[in-house]
Amino acid sequence: MRDPAMLILIFYSFTVAIYSAATVMPETLNKVPIAIIDEDNSQLSNRIISGFYPPQFITYLASSPKEVDHGMDAGRFTFSLTIPVGFQRDVLSGKSPAIQLNVDATRMSQAFSGSGHVQKIVMTEVTEFVMRHRTIASIPIELNPRIRFNSSLNQSWFGSIMEIINQITMLSIILSGAALIREREHGTIEHLLVMPLKPHEIMLAKVWSTGIIVLIVTALSLTLIVRGLLHVPIEGSIPLFLFCVALHLFATTSMGIFMATISRSMPQFGLLLIMTLLPLEMLSGGMTPRESMPDFAQFLMLAAPTTHFTAASQAILYRGAGFDIVWPQMLAIFIIGSAFFLLALGRFRKTLSQMA
Repeated sequence: MRDPAMLILIFYSFTVAIYSAATVMPETLNKVPIAIIDEDNSQLSNRIISGFYPPQFITYLASSPKEVDHGMDAGRFTFSLTIPVGFQRDVLSGKSPAIQLNVDATRMSQAFSGSGHVQKIVMTEVTEFVMRHRTIASIPIELNPRIRFNSSLNQSWFGSIMEIINQITMLSIILSGAALIREREHGTIEHLLVMPLKPHEIMLAKVWSTGIIVLIVTALSLTLIVRGLLHVPIEGSIPLFLFCVALHLFATTSMGIFMATISRSMPQFGLLLIMTLLPLEMLSGGMTPRESMPDFAQFLMLAAPTTHFTAASQAILYRGAGFDIVWPQMLAIFIIGSAFFLLALGRFRKTLSQMA
């Protein structure tokens, strides 16, 4: 409560950051505004217009090129499509009429992926109109997909859960490390040295205090933001997930204290945090599947608690796995956390002896 900057960081990380990560996915077209000028007003042009539907596109029927140009200059439209006069007549006569597609390239992610979608929609509607029927490719086998958890393949569901996992790792390391460094900078660590406290008791107090804060905000974020605001269905047991979070916090807070014993100041701790946090998050299996990584990276990341925590969290929250399935990951997190705790405790004792 005495550190407003930390309070703002905690609030932002488990509210705004999670909502933004879930709703602003660059690979997904969501409510992309496209303006269409239909100068042909034919059956074919109407079919093309009907091919752009929510939630991927929001269609605006413009009356003139001037209106479209003004809208694109103002940033109201990402795409504009102009269907010329006589387009259907030229298509049926075997000619190759042109359709003008304007793209606002300042919106890089949507412009890159969306232009391909627009061209595919136009070509599909024109081909089906000319052939008088919708064709289905004949293949010797029939594939019946069954999609679990995320039947609509909504990437925001995946983004929100993975952002919570990343924020848990980041906040726990930052809070535990910053607490120790600030006590050393403010001189309050000397007050603890004159009290009848052992080094492992001081360290356990910092692990417990940091862990309980992150655990509480994780439960609130999962309930209010993910399930409440984003309406992401959770198939697994939330208490089991929180128990897994507690084990993970034991490991990451120990890592934060260990890094704080190495660093001499907060700026140095911040630089060390960047070198540590990015590999933990990028190679844990949350951003990129572990199967697509080199064998060396897969083997090396088995020593990181984030790898096992990501696998256990995905199994619990996505697939509704129980303790009988995720106990190997939980055991690995506890073993790795114990190793980091003993390593950090040794460094912490050495630091206290030097200060004494």
